[in-house]
Amino acid sequence: MSSGTPSAASIDEACNQLAAIRETMHQAILGQEDVIEHVLAAFVAGGHVLLEGVPGLGKTLLVLALSRAIGGRFSRIQFTPDLMPSDVTGHAMFDQNAADFRIRKGPVFCNLLLADEINRAPAK
Repeated sequence: MSSGTPSAASIDEACNQLAAIRETMHQAILGQEDVIEHVLAAFVAGGHVLLEGVPGLGKTLLVLALSRAIGGRFSRIQFTPDLMPSDVTGHAMFDQNAADFRIRKGPVFCNLLLADEINRAPAK
């Protein structure tokens, strides 16, 4: 990985890829142009996004469309008061047949994570 200034060709390629992602998302989500632009800006910047709104606005569909557009893995966590940390991160489980521990990765091991109703999450 170089630490210098990117070449014009690599900038053009990144712009073309972003335009293709934007077009794919616009095909899946109608009437949410500003939201798509803000989500893409956060994606390019490597940030996080908090999507708030009433049910039916397409928040889940937006994240799913972005994950499909980038070819990434999407996971969704429905937060509930009884949610345990291992429900998010995963856990080690003993496999008696192999006499070894198997790691079960939780939904947090993905490219895009939708944490739904985080206000219901326990304090732990």
